[in-house]
Amino acid sequence: MGDADAASIAKAQGGFMAEHLKAYLASGGTQGHILDLSGSGGHALTTNCLIKYVGRKSGKEYVTPLIYGNVGGEIVVVASKGGADTHPEWYLNIRESETIGVQIATQAFEATWREPEYEERHHVWSYMTHLYPPYLGYQSSTTRHIPVVMLRIGHSIPVFTA
Repeated sequence: MGDADAASIAKAQGGFMAEHLKAYLASGGTQGHILDLSGSGGHALTTNCLIKYVGRKSGKEYVTPLIYGNVGGEIVVVASKGGADTHPEWYLNIRESETIGVQIATQAFEATWREPEYEERHHVWSYMTHLYPPYLGYQSSTTRHIPVVMLRIGHSIPVFTA
């Protein structure tokens, strides 16, 4: 899938991501943590977190909602960008930082991040494609190796606000 195709997917979502983020932030995490993504090939009870990071060029803070899983006590997110040929901006930005913020429902934490390799990555990727089967189609539509990011939770921080 080319970036133009990914842009058309984003446009077709009609602001869903922005509305999801707005509800998550406005509710302090009581809304938006679990979504029904069965209409897009996912599951009815899909968990979503928020990540907070700093833009590598702008220096601004950004918050992005992402599907997440939990493997061995670490939060796992996937930098799929719907199968686009380029990495998502959030992924490029967190690569420039040692820590980011992560909010799960009504709790937020500072987290360090890493990318699993080899057999561990295979295991984690398999788990994440079970949580959200469209990831398989995203990977097959691009030559880009879709990154898997694992977050190790640290100390508590205030929940994110708009």
